[in-house]
Amino acid sequence: MQSGIRTDPADWSDERQQRGLEGEEFAIEHLRASGWDIEAHRFRLGRLEIDVVARRGNLVAFVEVKTRRGSAFGSPLEAVTGAKKRELVRVARGWMDRHGRPGYVYRFDMIAVTLSKQDRPLIQHVEDAFRPGWR
Repeated sequence: MQSGIRTDPADWSDERQQRGLEGEEFAIEHLRASGWDIEAHRFRLGRLEIDVVARRGNLVAFVEVKTRRGSAFGSPLEAVTGAKKRELVRVARGWMDRHGRPGYVYRFDMIAVTLSKQDRPLIQHVEDAFRPGWR
């Protein structure tokens, strides 16, 4: 698995970065339990990144993970804007150019992780969450 994390998360002082990494780790655990292989975590193209690239057979999912401590500010999935989707498509093209193979099928998924102090996090996996219209 490739990782795009360039600094040691233990040195991060921003709670949001730490919470985001925690959510990504829960998302990766969820994907693996669902039969996915993790091809990359935080794959970067310049300053842009995709949180997780997962593969099951010839299906590759580019996964955006959004993590929240609760639902007071709405669903984590509402934070994925049109601009963010365009960035994800751009980075996905970079991953495909470097690592794609003939016969692979691609899609964009989103995983919302809602953290709770008492229980395991609530994980909502939206498969094929949006289509970029590149075909």
